[in-house]
Amino acid sequence: MRRTGLLGTLLIANILMATRLTLTFSRSIPPLLITRTSCSVSHLKQFPKSHPCPLWSSSFSFCLRLRKSTSPLIASSSFSSSPFMAASSPNALVEDNPLLQNFDFPPFDVVEPKHVRPGIRALLGELERELEDLERNVEPSWPKLVEPLEKIVDRLTVVWGMVNHLKAVKDSSELRSAIEDVQAEKVKFQLRLGQSKPIYNAFKAIRESPDWQTLSDARKRIVESQIKEAVLNGVSLEDDKRESFNKIEQELEKLSQKFGENVLDATKKFEKLITDQKEIEGLPATALGLAAQSAVTKGHENATAENGPWLITLDAPSFIAVMQHARNRSLREEIYRAYVSRASSGDLDNTEIINQILKLRLEKAKLLNYNNYAEVSMATKMATVDKAEELLEKLRRASWDPAVQDIEDLKEFSKSQNALEASDLTHWDISFWSERLRESKYDINEEELRPFFSLPKVMDGLFKLANSLFGIEIEPADGVAPVWNNDVKFFRVKDSSGSPIAYFYFDPYSRPAEKRQGAWMDEVFARSRVLSRDGTSARLPVAHMVCNQTPPVGNKPSLMTFREVETVFHEFGHALQHMLTKQDEGLVAGIRGIEWDAVELPSQFMENWCYHRETLMSIAKHFETGESLPEEVYLKLVAARTFRAGSLSLRQLKFASLDLELHTKYVPGGPESIYDVDRRVSEKTQVIPPLPEDRFLCSFSHIFAGGYAAGYYSYKWAEVLSADAFSAFEDAGLDNDKAVKETGHRFRETILALGGGKEPLDVFVQFRGREPTPDALLRHNGLLPVAAS
Repeated sequence: MRRTGLLGTLLIANILMATRLTLTFSRSIPPLLITRTSCSVSHLKQFPKSHPCPLWSSSFSFCLRLRKSTSPLIASSSFSSSPFMAASSPNALVEDNPLLQNFDFPPFDVVEPKHVRPGIRALLGELERELEDLERNVEPSWPKLVEPLEKIVDRLTVVWGMVNHLKAVKDSSELRSAIEDVQAEKVKFQLRLGQSKPIYNAFKAIRESPDWQTLSDARKRIVESQIKEAVLNGVSLEDDKRESFNKIEQELEKLSQKFGENVLDATKKFEKLITDQKEIEGLPATALGLAAQSAVTKGHENATAENGPWLITLDAPSFIAVMQHARNRSLREEIYRAYVSRASSGDLDNTEIINQILKLRLEKAKLLNYNNYAEVSMATKMATVDKAEELLEKLRRASWDPAVQDIEDLKEFSKSQNALEASDLTHWDISFWSERLRESKYDINEEELRPFFSLPKVMDGLFKLANSLFGIEIEPADGVAPVWNNDVKFFRVKDSSGSPIAYFYFDPYSRPAEKRQGAWMDEVFARSRVLSRDGTSARLPVAHMVCNQTPPVGNKPSLMTFREVETVFHEFGHALQHMLTKQDEGLVAGIRGIEWDAVELPSQFMENWCYHRETLMSIAKHFETGESLPEEVYLKLVAARTFRAGSLSLRQLKFASLDLELHTKYVPGGPESIYDVDRRVSEKTQVIPPLPEDRFLCSFSHIFAGGYAAGYYSYKWAEVLSADAFSAFEDAGLDNDKAVKETGHRFRETILALGGGKEPLDVFVQFRGREPTPDALLRHNGLLPVAAS
């Protein structure tokens, strides 16, 4: 999840987030984790989502906060100190500051909160002087405009990205306080940069010059995007309006950060200690082990999976396990109510923050002469508001009747099991009885499948797939780069000649005390010709992938659910687009400059391979015996792919529709509250109405603390693209190795290689030979006959 206050053109926020990205979400995973996984670049997925977010982005300030970006240090395969990061201040505190020292990879292992204030302030002072020098000497040429501008942005994004990445994976009150103290100064500089009229005028002069037609497609995209984003960043506003605009940007930055912190704190705050084994009946051994492990960290030193005590939290692995497996209905209800009411009361109440965010976004849109904030968001996306709403409605119609039938099926099944709640199924029953029906219908028990999906085997199979499709080799490179936690792994990516072409970090496990929820991918360094070390080889891209799956328990490796497998494939898709780019123009390389609603294409594309027989059977080996997943179980997994597809589709459509409604028609301070809007949208997108006290909006980080504001529809928009892209492999024949390799090569040379250097529709047509249609998506989900009727 940019994607993530991220909109999307390039340079700065481009140089930052995902999904994706899901807070960053960058490349990120959609929220409300009881659904099937799908970020993010953060995607925050964060949350981000892994998403692009450009220099002039109207959400430029937030982009920087979320992206964990770029260092100019890496060129081809050699590593040596980078001269550009040296601090110029004579102050010893600055000179010894790891944020400002020469390094090949970010020194994640030694950065502390005490380094943030002096480091960021020293950096901003130096960048201000460089910007002034650029403005004095700017010329409408690549060497005198774009290259020095990219270098300024890169310095800021690498340092600020380091700090905010640590906040996402190693949160502390001291780090929060330090970031908060320098945040306003950082945003002030970003606005100063984004509203620079000399730079803006120089880009316009390039576009109007006689040489315009001689520029490459990538360079034209850069110029046009910079001009558009400069306008969205307020460059054309008069003094009083610009002052108002800048105040709004500063306030939105603070509010978004506070929103995310409240969600994290509210999630951490809830704990339920259970000592009676009857209360947790039904929970699988992995969940009991995790609950006991959580209890140990809270001082219950003798806690065991068998005898307890067990600590239940709202962190994803714990929450999902309870909702799917706890036979104690009152426990499910308690946990569900706590989850949907997070950050909605007391000191952590996000309600007024949401109201203020929506109010300020609307004011910002009006200042820029747009009718609403959704129009601002769509200015840098593939879709328009009308086109997005049209797609959502088409998918909603296709999903509604199947979703209604899903509920009827659950009622009938629970009744056949003599469940007391059969006649009154509600929210905390759906996941539980869905799992029981899935087990009955397909004889699949996700918990029983965990031993077949150990993390080491899954990663090995994923890397073999990448080799088969894209001709790359991936090998461990632990020790080459500092890491922020001992569980983090580091990998090197090589081409067919054996030369390194990229690197990535992988942080797989949940750490509720310090790590944001969700899954996301983000860039650390981006490929760049300008930041080449040797003047010939482009700087190599580096990414990080962050997940929140079940950690190892005892002497067992991390044993994954099938959904966690899908999540890893998803985030790796984002990383592949970042790492396999062949674009040397740094401002549109990898995930930079790609329209937000296209950036989830590679991630969702990779999820399809989880159902490919050869791929799945290569990773599904029992961690103790080496036994392969039985063939009949594989066939049941494939058959179960469309299980409750209508409900799961409708759930995402509800989030997307609510997001657009709040950013198009909702009037802050008007007769309707945000919760009134939620209930109204739910009438058409939710078979069982939400609880009156449901406050899921207060934890909807994707749109209030990430890059998906008026952009959550992007998941479905990109899902159409990704399903259609995968259908090219189906058309070629998934059992035809030669055809798969040829199609994979074409996918790499277009979708993965071109980055933001071409319009995404043109890139898709270059790969697929035609424009996309939603038929493949509806077919994969078993919804096509409904749509046709």
